[in-house]
Amino acid sequence: MKETTLAAPNVPITQFKRTKILATVGPSTNSYEKILALIKAGANGIRLNFSHGSYEEREEQIAWIRKASEEYGKPIAIVQDLQGPKIRLGDFEGVINVTKGKSLQFKYGADFERSGIIPTQYDLSKKMKRGERLYLFDGKVRTTVTSVKDGIVHVRAENDGVLIKRKGINLPDTDFGGDIITAKDKKDIAFGSTHDIDYVALSFVQTENDIRTLRKMLKNLGSQSKIIAKIETSAAVENIERIVLETDAVMVARGDLAIETLPESVPIVQRKIIGLGMKYARPVIVATQMLASMTDMPEPTRAEVSDVATAVLLGTDCVMLSDETANGNYPIEAVETMKRVILYAQENEPVEVYFKEFEAADRQTAISSAVISLAAQLEAKAIVAETLTGATARQIASHRSQVPLIAVTSDRLTAHQLALVYGTKSFVRPVDKYAANKLTDWLRESKLFAKSDMVVTASGKYPGVVGTTDTIKVRVLE
Repeated sequence: MKETTLAAPNVPITQFKRTKILATVGPSTNSYEKILALIKAGANGIRLNFSHGSYEEREEQIAWIRKASEEYGKPIAIVQDLQGPKIRLGDFEGVINVTKGKSLQFKYGADFERSGIIPTQYDLSKKMKRGERLYLFDGKVRTTVTSVKDGIVHVRAENDGVLIKRKGINLPDTDFGGDIITAKDKKDIAFGSTHDIDYVALSFVQTENDIRTLRKMLKNLGSQSKIIAKIETSAAVENIERIVLETDAVMVARGDLAIETLPESVPIVQRKIIGLGMKYARPVIVATQMLASMTDMPEPTRAEVSDVATAVLLGTDCVMLSDETANGNYPIEAVETMKRVILYAQENEPVEVYFKEFEAADRQTAISSAVISLAAQLEAKAIVAETLTGATARQIASHRSQVPLIAVTSDRLTAHQLALVYGTKSFVRPVDKYAANKLTDWLRESKLFAKSDMVVTASGKYPGVVGTTDTIKVRVLE
């Protein structure tokens, strides 16, 4: 991609959608034309699910995304979603009927036809203990461990149901002891470190130490990718504030989370995580089944529309589509629908969640608060922030101001990473002490601003140097 963003936006600044869209590439969108269409429809990021596909396919998809990003003139974040521990049933013929009170046995790689022991793709005996819960088939069959012996996990069924090969297993009480990054994940991380990935999403996070482990791996590989902690285990919920502090971004992975915790707790957990994201300036992505019916139907359900709108009104940075764009019959329509819902919600109700006042604990926080306050009082058309790493923009965005935020950076990676941050429109420009002024002049020439429009800029005395933002200016455009 070129080092300068050449295309001016084709909509007014005031009509930018503040909540971003992350779309997943899959069989339904596995072409350059489809990826470009997703971006044109409103996608700000593309998720690559590393549970499927070959490295050759990923290389091609990454090239398509970057080409489409350049063609359309819009920075796009690429998210590498790691598979994590493959906790699934193994292969067996037919269907296993389960009745309440029935005893079942599970063993890694077992031959069900010969032994009657149900095979798994992960050695549960190394992690599970008596009394822990073991849920199968998306929680449809619930069991409790009665004993673990000779590599076999013995359980008692708590309800009737059926088991089918390769269905997922959830272990809400089990401590993985930091062992969540598999050999496959390590290979995938190494691949991503050399293939222009912006974010790495870590599955089945339990504690902040999981984030530290991944960060060390990325550093050793020379990767600048930021980390998304996927919150989908009960342990992660218990450690959520420490995880948010340690990670770069958070994903509320509501599918497994609803199984691992009480389903009714998920909306509350979602709200808490969005609040913590604002508090600590960490972008939050709300994921799973947001427009699930659009996998097969051209229109969403009313509940799905409400779900997306609620996430927007709560102030989430980003909403995600998975099967809808990966395997669905209406991938482009799903993105277009999500964009319409976002725009309508932000235009008709303040996108605001009330928390305690932000404390100016450091210079950057104080400057961000001052910039937002000044822009609001002056009814400025936009805030323009110069940033090298994106920290200044993320700090300003965390306050959820309704004044549009424009970030100007000399770092292409930063521009892509800011593509998922709330309310931020990023542009790439060379290091220049007048970068903010030159960018606003260009936007003025491109009719995004009008004569006499007022903007507030945040910049530093030493352009291109991290942590030097110290200057606030008010500018009236000529």
